[in-house]
Amino acid sequence: MTRLFLGIDIGTSGTKALLLDDRGRVRATASADHTIFFPRPGWSEQRPDDWWTSACRATRLVLRKGRASAADVGGIGLSGQMHGSVFLDARGRVLRPALLWNDQRTAAECAEIERRAGGRQALIRLVRNPALTGYQAPKILWLRNHEPKLFARLHTVLLPKDYINFRLTGERRTDVSDASGTLLLDVAGRRWSTELLGKLDLDPALLPSVAESPEVIGTLTAAAAQALGLRAGVLVVAGAGDQAAAAVGTGVVRRGVVSATMGTSGVVFAHSDTPVPNDAGLLQSFCHAVPGAWCVFGCMLSAGGSLQWAREVLYADRLAAARTDAARDTLYTAMIAEAAAAPDEAGVLFHPYLTGERCPYPHPHARAAWLGLTRAHGRGTLVRAVLEGITLGMGRQVEMMRSLGVPIRQVRLAGGGARNAWWRQLQADVYGVPCVVMKSEEGSALGAALLAAVGAGAFRSVPAASNAAAQVKATHRPRAARTRLYRARGARLQELYEQLEPHYARWDR
Repeated sequence: MTRLFLGIDIGTSGTKALLLDDRGRVRATASADHTIFFPRPGWSEQRPDDWWTSACRATRLVLRKGRASAADVGGIGLSGQMHGSVFLDARGRVLRPALLWNDQRTAAECAEIERRAGGRQALIRLVRNPALTGYQAPKILWLRNHEPKLFARLHTVLLPKDYINFRLTGERRTDVSDASGTLLLDVAGRRWSTELLGKLDLDPALLPSVAESPEVIGTLTAAAAQALGLRAGVLVVAGAGDQAAAAVGTGVVRRGVVSATMGTSGVVFAHSDTPVPNDAGLLQSFCHAVPGAWCVFGCMLSAGGSLQWAREVLYADRLAAARTDAARDTLYTAMIAEAAAAPDEAGVLFHPYLTGERCPYPHPHARAAWLGLTRAHGRGTLVRAVLEGITLGMGRQVEMMRSLGVPIRQVRLAGGGARNAWWRQLQADVYGVPCVVMKSEEGSALGAALLAAVGAGAFRSVPAASNAAAQVKATHRPRAARTRLYRARGARLQELYEQLEPHYARWDR
């Protein structure tokens, strides 16, 4: 009998469930939305119980769509949005809404962490990463500093997917990939940093125990089984943070293979067999979901978000006339076609810093701009500059990884940048290596299901499972002359950024 494995991805806007068979083939997918709250400017929160409700709804729906019975499911794996903080009391009750990865309230706590650690470089030596407002550690300090009565009741801090695992099994566990994003993990040693916890006066008992991603951490309780429509006793693995899980789903599980994902933000993710040095702190150096492996990735804040903004500004009339989401999405195809038809020698450049920037330039006040405009330039040129600016920003991350000794022989494309042949070729030319698009676009939920399949013994290892599921659909090879051209444009963009950067902080004054 074919066994099925359930992958559940706890995203920011919704939860996705996926059924995978024991040959690595996707049987069905389903989704359920949940709400995000912004109680104050810069604050971003969700109710953990909403994730649980969405996980139950999506699971029941995917079982129906996949025509699967409860007896068919042999394992469960989770992935989820990283860095969020779920605060539990001693009885496992949620103390307050969770603070999310994009919550910006913790700038003071980030400064406190660096000070207590002995400075930015000392912190990076301890945990391979600098203090960022998105990470979990500053959120714990924020609770201590601003809601001390709740902090006094605090018993455990969990990441989003780990709270769902707690609801599934009753176990308080995490995995090394997601734990890397707390800022409290000794990434090289794959264990909590007792040295940093001591400097921050945080009790290690607040944190769950750490496992490798495909490790079985428990089994489904009777109550959870009833809520999900499954049978009690199904094994549950630790799972992974969404970026590491997506890498498993796309086959980024060996040296030389990198993924480039164009969502609202843009992420370049690379596998590494050893911990990646990150002295500049511009990239994120984490443990991978592959046991005994590590990863490095960067995130530019406005990749696909820049193209969406250009659609709203330059195509407002056509956007207003589109009556369905599908019609609005097809407008992107028309935009890229107009960009491809624009003169290549136009020389217009675009800085894609609509919401500040994280990587390659960590500046919250960075601004976007078209540069080099004349009356001869039309809408197609503007869109082409946006597409090139986004891709050159991603290419800068690729170069930063190469400078750290990370080999890059192939880039696997995902998200919006993988859905158009012209844009795929642009990426190959910019990155200077072959770029491939995969047959499946499922990403994190697929990776979570694959981890469950490994934990259940359906595959001998995470790379074996990943390679079975990740099949290449098409390949685009770089053109040497275009690669040289884009390297020159990228250098020009970097030069212009350095000239403009001193003005950003005082732009609104």
